[in-house]
Amino acid sequence: MEILAERAFTTRQTLQKVEAGEPMVAMGIYAAVLQALGLLGGLGDLAAPGNDEVGLSLADEALPKRVRLRARSPPHA
Repeated sequence: MEILAERAFTTRQTLQKVEAGEPMVAMGIYAAVLQALGLLGGLGDLAAPGNDEVGLSLADEALPKRVRLRARSPPHA
């Protein structure tokens, strides 16, 4: 645990908070720990909007059901 804390540039106490899932730990600490473990690439996948099925579903529901187009008027000569 000491080596991981050193590689993540944090303390053992903060690392224990990360392991416990305490919500007050800064996101940067989580990123540093993931980097030290060689798992930082997965963070981008987690935050990718295209992977958020609930968010995409809510966005689809917010779209209008029908779109009415106005008729174009002829060009003025």
